[in-house]
This record gives sequence, structure tokens and C-alpha cells, in this order.
Amino acid sequence: MLPDATSPAVVELDAALLQAVITLCLAGLCAGLFRRYRKPFLGWFAIAWLLYLLRIAAIVTFLATADRVWLYWHQVATGWTALALLWAALVFSRAVPWRNRYALAMLFPVAWSYVAIYRLDNFFLAAGPAVLFLSVVTLGTGWVFLAWYRRVGSGGAAVLGVALMLWGLHHLDYPFLRARGAWNPWGYYLDILFMLVTGAGILVLLLDDLRLGLGALLTLSGDLQRDPGVDDLDRLLARPLALPTVKGSVLYAIEDGRVAMLRGAGACASWTGELGAAEAAEVTQAITRGEPSVGAAWHAPGPGRGGRAFDFVAVLPVFLEARVTRALVVVGDARDPFAALDTGFLVALGQQVGAALRNAELYRALTARTGDLERLSRRMVQQHEEERRRLSLYLHDETAQLLTAVKLQLGVMQERAEPRLREQLGEMLGQMDDGLRSLRNLTNDLRPALLDDLGLLPALRSLASEVGGQTGLAVRVDAPDALPPLSSDAELALFRALQESLSNVAQHAGAHGVRVSVAAGDLAVTLDVVDDGCGFPSRGSTDGLERAGHLGLAGMRERIVALGGTLATSNAPGGGARVSVRLPVSGA
Repeated sequence: MLPDATSPAVVELDAALLQAVITLCLAGLCAGLFRRYRKPFLGWFAIAWLLYLLRIAAIVTFLATADRVWLYWHQVATGWTALALLWAALVFSRAVPWRNRYALAMLFPVAWSYVAIYRLDNFFLAAGPAVLFLSVVTLGTGWVFLAWYRRVGSGGAAVLGVALMLWGLHHLDYPFLRARGAWNPWGYYLDILFMLVTGAGILVLLLDDLRLGLGALLTLSGDLQRDPGVDDLDRLLARPLALPTVKGSVLYAIEDGRVAMLRGAGACASWTGELGAAEAAEVTQAITRGEPSVGAAWHAPGPGRGGRAFDFVAVLPVFLEARVTRALVVVGDARDPFAALDTGFLVALGQQVGAALRNAELYRALTARTGDLERLSRRMVQQHEEERRRLSLYLHDETAQLLTAVKLQLGVMQERAEPRLREQLGEMLGQMDDGLRSLRNLTNDLRPALLDDLGLLPALRSLASEVGGQTGLAVRVDAPDALPPLSSDAELALFRALQESLSNVAQHAGAHGVRVSVAAGDLAVTLDVVDDGCGFPSRGSTDGLERAGHLGLAGMRERIVALGGTLATSNAPGGGARVSVRLPVSGA
């Protein structure tokens, strides 16, 4: 005859078997995660679930045999399960090292279960202390995770903390519900619910760990050259301080056979003296072998072991190219942010940190080289303009004066000459006028006198009018009444830019009109030259135009860039070409 499926014993057996299956799945999940990520807290969670499975096996066997020895082991396994959960939480949050005295806590379930099962006849006296122990330990486990949630905002820690707190309170109702016969089966079902929520919390906790590890990887491995005003080492050491629970960072190197501190930040900024033997050995191992380490209970440098102790430390080898030259040490007061990163990731992180330092050095060298080239280019432009100025003065003061004197003498000779020679001398005087006119144009091109005499805006308007009169182009100038202060080099660069642009339009564009726009802002002055001609070939980039032989644009760009400005060329939307020049205002 089959047993009654509704009898309390069968109902409790069914509930216990369901709980056993779920517990086995949770143990397998945590064991698999531990095998994949090698994180100790996952291993302790797996052990806790296996102990819980033994607890269920003991109660099922007791229900089948009524032998009190199985009830005894049920009580013992229950206490050990709670301790394993608490230890998993402590290992997760603080990486607590094992101490032999902790084994004393494991003796309480063994001793009290013997007293409760074999010596006491009162159910409440027998179950009360064990249930209270189980509840307090479970509540303590939940508190550990809630404290971690308050520290770093981990969603998984919040789920685990709340679930374990409620589970700990649920343990307190066991004696009363069991005595009233109300435990079976709803007590089991509530336990199953808390177990499932706890399992979900473990998964979320691991995801938070991975996210935190990825954040640490991204934080420490980014480019360092974004702010040229901050030292590279200061910027590198400041980055770990943005990670949760990190209190300080310091960079070490081996100099003259000993570990030497290069620089520190945060709590490590004030470190002085030498590291202890154990700490120095970890740094030496990271530098000489390229092996990272993540541990606990580091001591700051100081006399003896008097320095401040930190709850965790991560020692990362810093690779410059293929060689380890330094070690980055990160310390904090709680679980380290590198917990989700295995050794391979930590080595890669050290390589990325080294690459960031190397890139910063290259960027700094390139910036210095670029600055040297800009200064050299500016100096060459200044020398070029100085040579043009001197040549212009020489042609004006020497050659033009000489030709003018020759012209005057020819005029005197013409007045005294015979009629036959007078006509020839007149032709010579006309040629002399053409030569003087060409010479004046040449000296004006070499050094525009209007720019020195009247300023930039009148010189630009005069140049536009002159080019329009010589070429037939309709040149329109739109400019404000005044411009902010510009250096003489900047004014000359804008004049030359318009001069070269109008020359290109006249020679190559086949245009009828040109619009010249000058605009002034608080930081820069812009010059736009737009024609209605055929436009630039291709996309009109300056590089392509220079390769095509437009060397005037190359000289214009060198002049503008040397002054900290920009030159852009493009085809205008309605047809034609556009040249845009932007130069910073003096003092901007």
C-alpha cells in the first residue's frame, strides 16, 4: 500500500527533496564560477551550499529512520552552513586571512547539538540556542554585504544583504512554527525562496565584480596626454583614487639594488622610509619577474611594523615596451577593485599602464618637437619678411632714386636735344616711367607701405581695389570699422593671405567677382575669400593643392600656422573656391 501523499511526513519529504535539488544546483553554480574565475568567495559559497545539502540529507534520513544521530548531524551542518556563508562574505569584502582560532566557532554547533539532542528533553531549550546562533550568524552575513553595498553601491551586495537579513529573521520562527506544526511545508518553501534570491545575488555580485574590474582596467590604461599641464606620473597615480575603496597609489622602481619609491598619491603621498621585507619582496617580484600580486594586510613604510596597515594591496608590474621597469602599488581599506581580474588581465593592465606612460612620453616629445618646428618656421618667416623689407627699402632708396635721377637727366637732355633725338628720348622716358611703375609695384609687393602707414584694414581695402583695377575682378570687401589688437606679424600674415588668394583667383579661377569678408571675435580674427570661379580640383584640401603645385598656398599655410592660426580651403556651396584664415588675437 502506497503512503498517503498528504501525510505530514510525505509532504515534508517532498519539500526537503525539492530543497535538496535546488541546493545542489546552487552548489554546482558556485563551484563552476569558482573554477572559471578562481575567486575564493565563490569557493566558500560552494562549500556553504554543500554543507546545506548535507543538512538536508541528514533531516531526510532522520525522517526515514527516526535515528537521533541524523538529527544531531542536521543541527551541526546547519551551524556550519551559517559559518561558511559568513566566511564567504568576509572573504569577499575584506579578503580575511584564516586564523586557527576561528576554528573555535565551528565547535559550537558540534557541542551544543550534542547537548540539545542527547541531554535536553525540552524542545525550546534544545532548539533555542542553536536557532539563535544560526540567526545571528546569518544576520551578520547580511550586514557584511549591506556594509559593502553602502561602501561601493554594489547591486549584488544589496540583494544578498537584504535576502540574508530576512533569512536570518526567518530562522527565529523555526521553533514556534515547528512546535505548532506549521513549519511543514511552508518553512521549506520560504527557505527555498531565500536560497534562490541569494543565488541571484551571487550572480549579480559577480557581474558587479567584472564591471568593477573592467572599470579599473579602463581607468588605469587610458591616454595620459590629455592635459599637458599635469605631470604624467601625477596623472597616473591620481587615476586609481577614483576607484571604490582605493585610498592610495605609489610607484616603485629598483635603484642600486633596492626598492625605491618614485612618487605617491592619496594616502601614499606622505610615505617615507623603506618598505618592510615582505612588502619589498612583492614589489621586487613584480619588477623582476613581471608577476602581479593581489593580497591583504600591507603596511605603510615606517619604523618596524608601525606603519598603517591596509586591508588590501595590488602590485602591478608596469611594462615599458617589453621590459618591466616599475611597479604600481594600489592600497585600500576594503576589497580590492581588481578582484575580478585574473593574472593574465593584471599583466595586460600593467602593459597598458606602461603603454600609457610611453605614449605620454612620446606625445610630450612630439609636442616639444612640434613647438621647435613652429618656432623655426616663425623665425624663417620673420627672416624672410625682414629680407623682403630690406630689399624693398634698397630698391626704393637706391634703385628707384637712381632711376628717377636718370629720368630727370633724360628730361633735361630731351629739352636740349635736336628734334630728331627728342622723339627717341621721349620713348626712353616712357620706358623709364614703366620701369619705375613696375619697381614701385615690386617694392609694394615686397613690403606694403600702406600696412605700415595706415594699418591692416585700409591696406586690405587698398589691395582689393588695386587688384580689381588691374584684373577687372569685382572685388567686394566686408569688414568691421576696427579690429582687436593684432601683432605686426599677424597683420602681415593676413595681408599676404589676401594678396596670395586674389592672385590665385586672377590667375586660375576664371572668376568675375570675389567677396572678401573680415570678422573679429574675442579670441580670433577671420578672413574669408570666396570667388565665383571654377573652384578647387577634387575636394580642395591644402595638401592636395600643394602636391598639385600650388606652392603659394603652402607658404601661406606655413605663415599662418607659425602664428598659431589655421588655413582651410574648400569649394563654395554655390560654386567657386573658398579660402578661410583664422588667427588668434594678441593675448588670447
